[in-house]
Parts: sequence; C-alpha cells; structure tokens
Amino acid sequence: MPREIVLDTETTGLDPKRGHRVVEIACVELEDFLPTGRHFHCYIDPQRDIDPEAERVHGLSRDFLSDKPTFAHATVGEAFLAFVAGDALIAHNAAFDRAFINHELGLAGHPVLPEDRWVDTLGLAQKRFPGMYNSLDALCKRFKISLAEREKHGALIDAKLLASVYLELRGGRERRLDLAQSASNGVAQVIAQATYGARPRTLPSRLTDAERAAHQAFVRGELKGSSLWARFEG
Repeated sequence: MPREIVLDTETTGLDPKRGHRVVEIACVELEDFLPTGRHFHCYIDPQRDIDPEAERVHGLSRDFLSDKPTFAHATVGEAFLAFVAGDALIAHNAAFDRAFINHELGLAGHPVLPEDRWVDTLGLAQKRFPGMYNSLDALCKRFKISLAEREKHGALIDAKLLASVYLELRGGRERRLDLAQSASNGVAQVIAQATYGARPRTLPSRLTDAERAAHQAFVRGELKGSSLWARFEG
C-alpha cells in the first residue's frame, strides 16, 4: 500500500524570501489514502516577530513560541525528515508550503525536498471544480467534512482536514467501497477455505405424499424425460 504524507504549515508571514519563517508544522501519515493514526507535529521558535495578520489567522504569538525549539534542532528538522522519509507529500497550494519547508531545510543545512515529490490538492481541486472557490474551507463544505473542531488555522487540524479532502478528490465514497469490498473479499476467501463434514442426521422431508405425487406427475407429464428432475428421480 502506498504511503503518503499530508502536510501543513503555519508561518510568520507570506514570503520566506523576506525572512519569514515556519512556526508550526504537522504531517499526517496515509496508507491507501486513509490516515493510519501516525502523525508528526511541532511548534517552532521563528526567532523573529510575527506579522499581525498571520497571528490573527493561526493565533500563535511570539511569546507562546519563545520557548519552543528552532527548526535546526534535531527534534524538528531531523525528526521531520525521518517522518516523511522518501514518500510523497500532499499539501494545499503546495508551492507555498514547499517554499517555506525548503527555506528552513536550507538554513538548517539539510537537503531540500524536490518539487516532483509534492502533490498539490489545490491543483487537483481546480481540475475537478474549474472556476469554483477551492480553498480548504470551501472543499470541506463541498464534501460535507465537519469544521466543528476548527477555531483557527492550526497545522495539525488542517492536515487532518486535508487528508479527508484528499480522499474525496481521489475517489471518495467509491474508494471507501473499494476498500470495504477488498476487506469483505478477504473474509469470503477465509470462509471458502473452511471444510465441513457430513451432517450426522439427515433432516426429515417436509413434503406431504400428495405434494410429492403432484410434483412427479408434473415432471413426467410436462417436462418429459429430458429434464434434470426426471434424471434425478431415475
């Protein structure tokens, strides 16, 4: 089963080229498009101020982040790379997250993640819903994915929501049915392999003599000698 990583970040601003940094990163592991329950999540000290608009979006303050590890710390950069390994990365507007992640990796002396490893769910949504509003919120509402737990844009909750959106973009209910069918086929195979001995006592017939005689008359009179019933009775 293919392993994929759904990823989301929160940042101090919009452009790493202007010195903006990652303040939160979250990854959710998928196998066959479904979450396995494993995830990676951490808050990061950006070592700089946070733009007021960005703070309004994610609610993370400089004070809250001041005692968190930097991206260069082993518990962040190295741990992140170990979790994502060599698998595909799923992100909404992937160019944004890729730019920030690669900026942080470069500053920490790690190799960057090439573009061909990334899958952009925004691009998938635009192909499926051309001309429509395809933000993560809009897609959640379109696919009837609950936003009840989401008060602000947090990386972990957004990564979990995006995992649900990604499943829908890749087939949704039809894919769930395929997975369920695969599981039921496995059960059927086990059942088919089971063997049973002969019944110790034959069940008594519930046919009356009149019913049996009527059936025999029908077979001999209507179906003639070529019927299966005639051969069976013979």
